[in-house]
Amino acid sequence: MLLPHLASLRIKQVRVKETLVSVDAEVSAAAAACPDCGNASTRVHSRYGRTVSDLGIGGRQTLLRLQVRRFFCDEQACDRRTFTEQVPGVTGRYARRTELLRGVLEKIALALGGRPGARMSRRLAAAVSRTTLLQLIRALPVPEPGSVAVVGVDDFAFRKGSHYGSIVVDMRTRRPVDLLPDRRSAGFAAWLRAHPGTHVICRDRAGGYAEGARLGAPDAIQVADRFHLLYNSTQAVDRVVRAHRKCLRDRPEHEVVAQPAPPTTSDEGRRAQLTHQRHAEIHALASKGIGTTAICNALNLDGKTVRRYRLAATADELLTDPATRSRELDEHVPYLAERWQQGCTNAALLTTELRDHGYHGSERSVRRLLQTWRVSAVPPAALAPATFKPRQVTGWIIQPAGERTKHDQAELSRILQRCASLHTVDRLVSDFAGMLRHRQGQHLDTWISHAQHSGIAALAGFAAGLVKDYEAVRNGLTLDWNSGAVEGNVCRLKAIKRAMFGRANFDLLRRRVILAD
Repeated sequence: MLLPHLASLRIKQVRVKETLVSVDAEVSAAAAACPDCGNASTRVHSRYGRTVSDLGIGGRQTLLRLQVRRFFCDEQACDRRTFTEQVPGVTGRYARRTELLRGVLEKIALALGGRPGARMSRRLAAAVSRTTLLQLIRALPVPEPGSVAVVGVDDFAFRKGSHYGSIVVDMRTRRPVDLLPDRRSAGFAAWLRAHPGTHVICRDRAGGYAEGARLGAPDAIQVADRFHLLYNSTQAVDRVVRAHRKCLRDRPEHEVVAQPAPPTTSDEGRRAQLTHQRHAEIHALASKGIGTTAICNALNLDGKTVRRYRLAATADELLTDPATRSRELDEHVPYLAERWQQGCTNAALLTTELRDHGYHGSERSVRRLLQTWRVSAVPPAALAPATFKPRQVTGWIIQPAGERTKHDQAELSRILQRCASLHTVDRLVSDFAGMLRHRQGQHLDTWISHAQHSGIAALAGFAAGLVKDYEAVRNGLTLDWNSGAVEGNVCRLKAIKRAMFGRANFDLLRRRVILAD
């Protein structure tokens, strides 16, 4: 509190009340320096009282009542005629708080924001309002980032699905250096031009940042984030597993009934043709730099549909069978199949029995399932639901073989023996994950060739996406730079934004993200 500055003050009286400590003091120095010209003056013009708040003592508010002097400035060349003396480290011009208290309140405001910070200040016996704390944040200067050699960039949502911004991180210090109000390529390119000297840019696979990096820093090396590469490969694997979810059923060989593939109907043919046509139209417009909103208006499509088509490298990725939603009855199908084999086919009776096993669904669902068994030549055991969920099998395939448990490895091996496509996916994904973990980007061309000729549309589409961003992907699989620090700062930004309940302006969010410790 005041102890470091007692040499500059002469304490006259200390009064302690129930909630207040009042310290009367005056400046002990004989002279003071003019703030304009710096010359010392001893000629006093007048005196007056000044009260400033300081950090609390023993849970009590502390007030420092100073008697300060106004001096004449005798320097003829100085424009100032009189000035008020200041106590270094204690007072400032027009300040109602000591510099120590102001610094503490600034840290509270940056860490907690308005209302939470105001509650904390009351506990520290230095109560201020939320408005005061926000004013302290806005009064802080934002340091100029200058030249950043290695830049990381990623987007964040002001409002998910509607309005996005960008965070720029210095990858060497792992600290955010700036926030941008949008995620357009033009805004990122303008920032790079204003801060020349960038040699490496770590980014995700979004086309906007790739184009902005190319325009703003054409000589910089672009590095695709390895996390997003693994995430994109996981999405491709999940689509393949869901398309082959029938292969996940664990059935004895003598119960498996081979079913011929159903012929493609004319409706499905028209759907495939429309999907290919729409995919080509959307990608043609996107390649010209037309935004999602403009494409929606031109083709009369919903924004989510346009984004789904833009993310798909090929139209075949959009033609996979939709995943069926799990039902409450699924876990009871083995029991129904067993009772069916015993000759019980009454839906009402079976529903009553299922109630004792924890079933809370309707009798109609049971009746509908039994009707499919009556008209189908396939035994009920062959119609039992999959033993494993597609998401679980996807996790096994993505997980390194050395980290799988013996049980998971055995179950996955049984599934891969039943489905050649999933076996191919497992092999290709293991090779890609090996390249990613061990920085073996020199094998990327071979892997892309194998994926494109695998006959699996999802993996071929993933490989086509890698070709579009080939240089950045190869750098991501070769260099040590990665966007992990950017993702961590995005998580921290989200925590700050949610604590502010989304009500703060961009300037306040920018200061809290950049200046907070």
